[in-house]
Amino acid sequence: MSSILAYDLGASSGRALLGRLKDGKIEVEELHRFSNDPVQVGDRLHWDILRLFHEIKQGLLKAKHNGITLQSMAIDSWAVDFGFIGKNGELIGNPYHYRDRHTEGVMESVLKQIPAAVIFERTGIQFLPFNTIYQLFALKQANSPLLKDDSRFLMIPDILRYFLTGQMHNEFSNATTTQLFNPASEKWDSELLRLLDLPKSWFGDVLQPGTKAGMLQASVCEELGIPSIPVFAVAEHDTGSAVAAVPAAEKSFAYLSCGTWSLMGTEVSKPVINDLAHKLNFTNEGGAYGTYRLLKNIMGLWILQECRREWERAGISHSFPELVQMAASAQPFAAFIDPDDTLFLHPGDMPDRIGEYFRNTGQKAPENTGEIVRCILESLALKYRFVFELTQRLSGQQFGGLHMVGGGIQNTLLCQWSANAIGKPVWAGPSEGSAIGNLIVQWIAQGEFADIWEARRAIRDSFPITAYEPEDRGAWNDAFDQFCAITGITE
Repeated sequence: MSSILAYDLGASSGRALLGRLKDGKIEVEELHRFSNDPVQVGDRLHWDILRLFHEIKQGLLKAKHNGITLQSMAIDSWAVDFGFIGKNGELIGNPYHYRDRHTEGVMESVLKQIPAAVIFERTGIQFLPFNTIYQLFALKQANSPLLKDDSRFLMIPDILRYFLTGQMHNEFSNATTTQLFNPASEKWDSELLRLLDLPKSWFGDVLQPGTKAGMLQASVCEELGIPSIPVFAVAEHDTGSAVAAVPAAEKSFAYLSCGTWSLMGTEVSKPVINDLAHKLNFTNEGGAYGTYRLLKNIMGLWILQECRREWERAGISHSFPELVQMAASAQPFAAFIDPDDTLFLHPGDMPDRIGEYFRNTGQKAPENTGEIVRCILESLALKYRFVFELTQRLSGQQFGGLHMVGGGIQNTLLCQWSANAIGKPVWAGPSEGSAIGNLIVQWIAQGEFADIWEARRAIRDSFPITAYEPEDRGAWNDAFDQFCAITGITE
């Protein structure tokens, strides 16, 4: 039975999943899993892009050693980050990590040159300090040697695809996240590039998800001893792939892609670019098959991940299931944080920053690990309610519940508390949403599914979906009022 291969690269780990179709159902098998560890060099935080390419080759070797015939492959990853390919065809430097501090204050500098309303009208993208537009401007301000007029700009999956195929292309869903792509013209925005003095020559043709981007080049095939196969561009922003895999039956649905980041929104046929969307700082990111993702970023489980890392540095080791169990036993609604406070953006001593947040908001600090974890998870669930209600308002839709996909659904406590907070059912699954979305776009391109709706039906038939019904509505409504008052979140 032939297989296809999906590489799903997250902010902390990557995985290679094999996909097979059998009797109309999707079967997946994890072939390779690896860590994705940022590397601090001096003041700069980088992605180890060459290590990621090495791990991609290890996945191909494992397929070979297991006698697996591959029909195609594709890659998805996080958004906004990038590198440059020089005129000699080599990567110039290591890509910066979006949590690097070189963009501090840069968004404000750009907005002094170009009004926020103009940028939003031309791109429909939310304002986040690490967006590609601000990273590029930061490099330009610093006279970075990375910037050369004869180079080509490629985002993370674009770079890895180039290493595999020798072909340089930009993919649509990731290109839209740069805040430099105009959805009306479906091209890089030449006016923004002009105003920021960024060469148009950096930016190449943009491929839609489902396009064949090249074949494995001879050097890779010779090194690994494998035959050449097609490499597809899918929805290469991992959220785009995750949304493609949402097992919705109706075209009107709300989703939450839950992992290091939480991304909540709905799928729309055209961008929602108006004053309200700008005011609420929603974004319109490209999706698969002519869709856009009207959504809002929420900091997500990053805060808990960083707390766990800090505790491990102090010699206190707890698994995530142990931390969740501690949270379940802790006092409810004892304290709250706004997960999106800038205190929590950068790596560092997250428990100390949470303590600083409590001091700043006049709250009593949690007394133990379980109370800290409970505070994080309850605050996330309540922030989900806030964004869920904004999504309904902005889209003009009323959703019957919330589809949760991604690794975060393994935290059953967060799933249940999310249902409690929004007062509607949560349908959790599949957990490998991004990789499955990557697979189905490859299959659609190869004619195995007629369209995304047939593929979503196959996902519903192939993977378990767990339903969580809301509980304790009165207590959670009261907690939401307290959460809004303490955090000061408003429209």
